[in-house]
Amino acid sequence: MTNSSPRRALVLQRSFSPFGNKLIQAGYVDGEQMQQALAESRRSGRALTDVLESITGQQLSPELLRQYKKQQLFELKILYGVESLDPELDTISNQQMGHLIDTLIPVDICRRHQLVPLSRDDEEEPSVLVAMVDPENLEAQDDLNRILRQKDLKLKRMVITVEDYQRLISGYLDEKVAREKQRDMEEAVDVQTDLEELDLESLEEDSEQEADLNEAVQDAGAAPVIALVNKILVKALQEGVSDIHVEPQEESLRIRFRRDGVLHEAFPKLPKKILPAVTARFKIIAELDIAERRLPQDGRIRRVFQGRKIDFRVSTLPSRYGEKVVLRILDNASTQLGIDQLITDSETLEIVREMASRPYGMILVTGPTGSGKTTTLYSLLSERNDPGINISTAEDPIEYALPGITQVQVIREKGMDFASILRAFLRQDPDVILVGETRDPETAKTAIEAALTGHLVLTTLHTNDAAGAIARLEEMGMELFQVSSSLIGILAQRLVRRVCPDCRLPYTPSSEELARFGLTAIGESELTFYKANTIPLDQLSSARSGGTLCKTCQGSGYKGRVGVYEVMRISETLQKLISEGAPTEQVKESAVDEGMKTLLAYSLNLVRQGYTTLDEVERVTFTDTGLEAELKARRKTSLVCSTCSAELKQEWLSCPYCL
Repeated sequence: MTNSSPRRALVLQRSFSPFGNKLIQAGYVDGEQMQQALAESRRSGRALTDVLESITGQQLSPELLRQYKKQQLFELKILYGVESLDPELDTISNQQMGHLIDTLIPVDICRRHQLVPLSRDDEEEPSVLVAMVDPENLEAQDDLNRILRQKDLKLKRMVITVEDYQRLISGYLDEKVAREKQRDMEEAVDVQTDLEELDLESLEEDSEQEADLNEAVQDAGAAPVIALVNKILVKALQEGVSDIHVEPQEESLRIRFRRDGVLHEAFPKLPKKILPAVTARFKIIAELDIAERRLPQDGRIRRVFQGRKIDFRVSTLPSRYGEKVVLRILDNASTQLGIDQLITDSETLEIVREMASRPYGMILVTGPTGSGKTTTLYSLLSERNDPGINISTAEDPIEYALPGITQVQVIREKGMDFASILRAFLRQDPDVILVGETRDPETAKTAIEAALTGHLVLTTLHTNDAAGAIARLEEMGMELFQVSSSLIGILAQRLVRRVCPDCRLPYTPSSEELARFGLTAIGESELTFYKANTIPLDQLSSARSGGTLCKTCQGSGYKGRVGVYEVMRISETLQKLISEGAPTEQVKESAVDEGMKTLLAYSLNLVRQGYTTLDEVERVTFTDTGLEAELKARRKTSLVCSTCSAELKQEWLSCPYCL
């Protein structure tokens, strides 16, 4: 035995708790430090663990903290003769706790006596369970019994540590502040007051005659209309939508927001008579010609919201019942640029990063409008944005401001289109060039030439999938040998909505539902599938008032979106097929053989990982050609059953011997 061993054994004979002895045995503190910590904790009221960390300058491990709390709760249970509560182990309904504080035991009582109500039992012996820092506090018991007696309820007590009490009450107060803030926001964008203040009698029905213009302009300057338009903009920003649709109907004015790619009504239907005033107000702030009502117009609004600059791209269009106004919201701060934040699949991410690191060549990003192509392009640019590289972009419009690069706005009226700007770039010693969209043969030809002469060119096309981009370039008159030589790769993409993680519903799909997507019940038996808990529009109000509305998704069942990617990296085999003019399906099949994940395959992986739902896959990425390509690839790689090792035929979707 060493010299220190007798001393340590002697120390352990002192009246330390098992926790204190464990700390001494572990060498975290010595006996004198332990005595000092206990004295300081009693004197100051600070937690013993905090005092120990201050004395030693070291943090306690999670295991030691857990043991300390276990001992603490055991001692409290013995001291007060009631059960102890550990929020880390015991299930606590924050919603029920908040409801009891709001409706039964006021928060000032909770804070004065350091207690929180946990649950209410209305069965044989109606009672309320309350966690208390000091269950023997007679004043607290008197206050509680006085409140509960009025409801014919009895008091049941538990003991809780002061730290856990503070965490629970702080969580309640934080949520209360958030609820009040949300309520204030909803009141701030309540349009009912503005509608009541509008003099609807003085507003005439919208018609094609110029006689209504003066009244529309006059009312557009009135305070209620200004407030109404501002509230539409503010509510859209609060909800994080991408587009605002102001749509005249036969008998009403409809306001819809596009959130996560889907349109929904943002307000109850508004009176049709306010249409001229609302339309004129939007035109005024977008600096459009308010007298022009027969031709489409495009404008821009810039506003400051919560300290950040927001741009609205405004488009007006004459329709049967009046002018329709659509606003696209361009909010730099709401977009996270970073390719690793967009692509969830590590293999796909690695391929895209390798393609973007090339010194020259062309990368095409394809997909429909609103599929996130611009965000992907800027994320690729941010990967290459370095003081040693010259980056230039031609855009219509410039959607994001990226420091360190040269951004040029297309101005067709002045002859500055994509092709002319691209030619000018080539005289500016560029390394990387971004072309917002390849719309015409001249732009495509110039982009290919730039890629072949030592520049990395990033651009977009409107095609359904990666392989379809080849046919689109051929339709523009491009030489296929130049296309194959210049292309590094093609990235097709979509956006699917993320199923809400807080209210999603686990379920087991039927074998018929799985078969529609080329899946089998045997192959997916160990996975959990989810459905969105979407609340119908007519039930939203009752769910909100009843406190059952999900705070995360507000009843939509979805929150945010996640990208779906199909990356076709050009190999020698694909280069040869493209040069020979092979059909699109042959090119796609060859790419799948080389390991390309189709849009359908990628989106089904997102379903397996719990990101989204089969309904979203069907809405966004499900096509007959995509399913056929995916099934072909699966059959080629799965001709032996993984369960029974039987030899399979290509036309079989699943193993008949395992059914």
